[in-house]
Amino acid sequence: MRTWAIERRKRTRRLIELGGLVVKSGVVDLTGDDRAMIYGAFIWIADKLRNEERDRALALWAAKGKQAFEAERSSTNPAVTQQPSDRA
Repeated sequence: MRTWAIERRKRTRRLIELGGLVVKSGVVDLTGDDRAMIYGAFIWIADKLRNEERDRALALWAAKGKQAFEAERSSTNPAVTQQPSDRA
């Protein structure tokens, strides 16, 4: 397969995965699939990342995302992620 085709497939996969996160977050349903509103929200996020709030925003969003992924993981396979209780 040609290099350009491989790169195109990689880009397509990345875009599909990112679109999946937009849907998974609930933004699509919460905005009624309003593309201008969703785009505006992403512009607002980008602005946050361009100013002094960057580090705080990154830490907050990363923690929230990790928490959501973990909650999803534990709800789909509770036997694997259950923690032992602290009862002695």
